[in-house]
Amino acid sequence: MAVGYNNIDVAACTARGVIVTNTPDVLTETTADFGFALMMAAARRIAESEHYLRRGEWTKWHYDQLVGSDVHGATLGILGMGRIGQAIARRGALGFGMPVIYHNRSRLAPEIEAALNARYVDKATLLRESDHLVLVLPYSAASHHAIGAVELTHMKPTATLTNIARGGVVDDAALAEALKARRIAAAGLDVFEGEPKLNPALLELPNVVLTPHIASASVATRRAMASLAVDNLIAALGCGPQAGRPPTPVNPEVLAPR
Repeated sequence: MAVGYNNIDVAACTARGVIVTNTPDVLTETTADFGFALMMAAARRIAESEHYLRRGEWTKWHYDQLVGSDVHGATLGILGMGRIGQAIARRGALGFGMPVIYHNRSRLAPEIEAALNARYVDKATLLRESDHLVLVLPYSAASHHAIGAVELTHMKPTATLTNIARGGVVDDAALAEALKARRIAAAGLDVFEGEPKLNPALLELPNVVLTPHIASASVATRRAMASLAVDNLIAALGCGPQAGRPPTPVNPEVLAPR
C-alpha cells in the first residue's frame, strides 16, 4: 500500500495484462503532517535534545544550549509540488508565516500559488534560497540523486533538508559527508537508499533525524489505505459496485477493451 510504485515493473505488468493500483489522496494530509514535523525536529534539534537529556548531560542551563533555527518566517523550499507538497506548503504559509518557493516539473496555476504564498523558481534558486528544503518528488531515473554532492554545496550552511520522497532521490553518502562537515545544518530523513538498510555514517551523526519510512503511519490513514487497496482488488476481480473499474489504477490501459 503506497502512492509510489517505483518498486513495481509497471511496463512488465502492463504487457502481461496485470493491473497495478496504488493508494493516493487518502494519505496526503497525514504525510504532510509528518514531513512538517520532521522538518521542525531537524531545525529545532529535537531528537538531539532528547538524546542529550537521556544521557544525563543536562546539568545546567546556558544561553546557547542546543540552539536550532527558526521555522516561522523562514523560507520553505519544496522540490516536488504535487498533492503532498502543496499540503506542506499550506502548513508553512498559513500556519507559520513562511514564504514558499518551489520547483516542479510544471508550474502551478496562479490562484494556487497565491493561496499558498508560493513562488516558482528554478532548481538552482531553490537550493540557494531555501532555509528549509523538503523533498516530495516521485522517484524515477530522472530524479535519481536529485540532491547529491554538488547540490548540497549550493545550499545555505544554515539550511535543513527533509526527505519524505524516496531514498534514491538523495545521495545518502554525499548527504552524510555534508552533515559531518556542517556544509548544511541538519537533515530529517524518513526514506533511504537501499532501505531498510541505510548508510551507517548517518547513524553516527547527531544532526540528522532518522525515521523508518513511516510518514503515512497514522491509524486512520493506514485503515483508509487498506480500504482503498481492498476496493481496488474487488473491482479488479470484476466484483462490487465498481466492477472492472478500480478507483486508482496506475496503468488504466490494461482495463481498455481488447
